[in-house]
Amino acid sequence: MNSQINSLESAEEHELREVRETLGAALATAQEHLEQNGGFLPFAVTLAVDNELRIVFVTPDEPDDEGNVDTDSMLADILELLRQGRDEYRAVAIASDVILPEHGSDGIHAAAEHRSGGLMAAVVPYVRTAEGFTFDNAEADTNEPLVWVD
Repeated sequence: MNSQINSLESAEEHELREVRETLGAALATAQEHLEQNGGFLPFAVTLAVDNELRIVFVTPDEPDDEGNVDTDSMLADILELLRQGRDEYRAVAIASDVILPEHGSDGIHAAAEHRSGGLMAAVVPYVRTAEGFTFDNAEADTNEPLVWVD
């Protein structure tokens, strides 16, 4: 009985590590895109069954008259791709640029989920400065399962 508990704990620890790894990769990639390009569009990071981390992008529709891209549509497209390929993934994370009124800044939001049910999300507030970007510490956020749902 005791060995079953230990193997269950190690499975939970493994799942948590995979969720954290995927979430961390999404946050780091978003920060990198901000620093290199001044912004980023929604994307996903997948942890495949072969242990490879991969980035999933979709092409945005044409910008509107004001030059804005429909990021909600992009998020829906990314989610659909992730759901279609979910049998190939152990964990996924979706990252997007958000406005954080409570901080008076923008932020990177990333939400990760594991095929076994683990969930984790974080937001990283940031501000653009003359020298580039300043990032605050990541703050835990809530999220619901989106990919492994029926």
